[in-house]
Amino acid sequence: MNKLKLGLLILLFGAGMGTAFAQASVSLGIKGGLNFANVNTTSVGAAYNSRTGYHAGAFVNIKLTKLAIQPEVIYSVQGADAASGNVELGYVNIPILLKFYLIGGLNLQAGPQFGFLTSATSGGTDIKSLLESSDTSVALGAGFDISKFVIDARYNLGLSDVDKATTEAKNQVFQLSVGFKLFKFGN
Repeated sequence: MNKLKLGLLILLFGAGMGTAFAQASVSLGIKGGLNFANVNTTSVGAAYNSRTGYHAGAFVNIKLTKLAIQPEVIYSVQGADAASGNVELGYVNIPILLKFYLIGGLNLQAGPQFGFLTSATSGGTDIKSLLESSDTSVALGAGFDISKFVIDARYNLGLSDVDKATTEAKNQVFQLSVGFKLFKFGN
């Protein structure tokens, strides 16, 4: 009897998910914009200032009524400016956002972001070996979708230490983005 109940539950859940995805729309797009980045550290003697960089990449938006899931692949130039030399960090970031649409195209965004270090220099010197190869962040933001155009403001709060030598060195990045939906499938 329990197997029958479990089978019916799975069947109902599958039918409900099939209906939800049948009503979904999927958009593929590109985006880019400015980064205002810093490295937050408690290390004595380390004083970093904000650094302006850029980001560019692609996204997939899977919209289910008022909710959407939006994975992205973004190349992002981050880091900080310091008296000892400007630190420029290149990452390939993969945010996986849950977007909640409030009214029309206005949305709130939140989700994890996984970053992979591709390059790191300080004052022109390669410092990649001194840094962790990956970074984990929480992405929080808001956006507005206008037909095929997308505007986002997002804050990426670093959760993991990026410097192997210090106990507290985390990326902090504020991003302003514009994007364009190239293709749309579904409703």
